Amino acid sequence: MKKTKFYNKHEMLGAKIVEFAGYLMPIQYNSIIAEHKAVRNTVGVFDVSHMGEIFISGNKARDFVQYITVNDVSKLFPGRVQYSAMCYKDGGIVDDLLVYKISEQEFMLVVNASNISKDFSWMVENNKFGVEIKNYSDDYSLLAVQGPSSKEVLQKICADKLNLEYYHFFRTKIAGHDMIVSRTGYTGELGYELYFKGNENVAEEIWDKIFEAGKEFDIQPIGLGARDTLRLEMGFCLYGNDIDQTTNPLEAGLGWITKLNKDSFVGKEALLKIKSEGLKRKLTGLISDEKAFPRHGYELTVNSNKVGIITSGTVSPVLDKPIALGYINIENALDENVINFSIRGKEVPARIVKLPFVKK
Repeated sequence: MKKTKFYNKHEMLGAKIVEFAGYLMPIQYNSIIAEHKAVRNTVGVFDVSHMGEIFISGNKARDFVQYITVNDVSKLFPGRVQYSAMCYKDGGIVDDLLVYKISEQEFMLVVNASNISKDFSWMVENNKFGVEIKNYSDDYSLLAVQGPSSKEVLQKICADKLNLEYYHFFRTKIAGHDMIVSRTGYTGELGYELYFKGNENVAEEIWDKIFEAGKEFDIQPIGLGARDTLRLEMGFCLYGNDIDQTTNPLEAGLGWITKLNKDSFVGKEALLKIKSEGLKRKLTGLISDEKAFPRHGYELTVNSNKVGIITSGTVSPVLDKPIALGYINIENALDENVINFSIRGKEVPARIVKLPFVKK
């Protein structure tokens, strides 16, 4: 198992450590609900150094990234970030990712931790543009500082004005260290992600400076447990749960990032066919007023007949109600339709709602 450069901090703070994507990672420090509410109300810090950073460079860098991703990279300029996905030829999802345009000839692709080696191999296989593909995932640490007070905290130790718009980034110094700072995150709150290099001493110094700056806001360390409940309240997909190689971006509600009118990209023909034939199912949001805990893999039913399956579920710490994402047969996937969670033989009524569950 790998350890991030913050592992000693997690241990010192008494975090519950679990194996995740080949790393020993903190699932929680306090309670998941308390950590969740800290991010919604003030500010929290996540160690997400297990994520992958793959750099693409060369004269044809843009053409290559345009070819392997479903979104339109031509809309990007240096300092802009784009949410996107990569698909197999059959339309199944290789991964969802962030595309950072560093310059006309260099891009950084931030991929999911569990998919780093798979994604890298797939990129190399599809490199018909002669670009350089470098996996620098082990070189970078990544902290996500998220919550309504995140800007005030980081501005104290940032060398430049932190006036980033959503999905923009710049190079600056935080706590005296060079890094890429982007206004992105997985929580739905105002937040920033900090990419930097350096050994354990550098990483721990940055961690300490952030927590010192955030002391007046009662800044908290946040584990992967609250990261999952925060993203689920916003209806954000999690690879391996809500999307994978057996799902396509159109049925997963990611049609808005899938630009079928751009030039050829991997999976385009399959996705055009799927669109023309009509979707068979759709990823939907479900909420219940009952006491229940919907979980990944539970069936969704109507009149005891299976109409879908839950891909992610929890009890929302903000709404104090069961919420879930799940694929439902297209004929049943209508707004406000009543669909049941099938939990240990009992049908718990829920209704389909528009995402996100928590409006920001």
